Amino acid sequence: MSKSVIIIGSSRKNGNTTRIADAIADQYNIDIINLSDYNFSYYDYESKNKNDDFFILIKSIIEKYDTLIFATPVYWYSMSGIMKVFFDRFSDLLRIEKETGRKLRGKNMAVISNSHDDELENDFYIPFQKSADYLGIKYLGEKHFNADTPKEKQNLELAFI
Repeated sequence: MSKSVIIIGSSRKNGNTTRIADAIADQYNIDIINLSDYNFSYYDYESKNKNDDFFILIKSIIEKYDTLIFATPVYWYSMSGIMKVFFDRFSDLLRIEKETGRKLRGKNMAVISNSHDDELENDFYIPFQKSADYLGIKYLGEKHFNADTPKEKQNLELAFI
């Protein structure tokens, strides 16, 4: 079995996304990284931010894990802002850290989302799917959670684990 990590991107460090991710991590013995523990900024073409935490973080993730599970709340029909910034920074792996970027090939990706709805339209997952495809990462699937469902009633089974 490959080593997996849940990468949480939420504006609330101890909100619904973290609660759900923690329960899944406990059930499957998966590590967790919370993006709000790191200082990284949006992508810029001049790479003024090349000394922030992004490269340290992504290199550590690539070195330690085979499966990256991105956990995000649904904000305005899209992934959270911090998750979007993290994904945008993958552009640095194509421009200034190409060797690091190449190491993403062959990894696996999945997505955990949550909102106050029971279901989510599949369009939400397109940026994840297309990013995985572009980077040579195998997209394993996704699972949506209704954050209003009590913890003891959540079905934490993940088909992609």
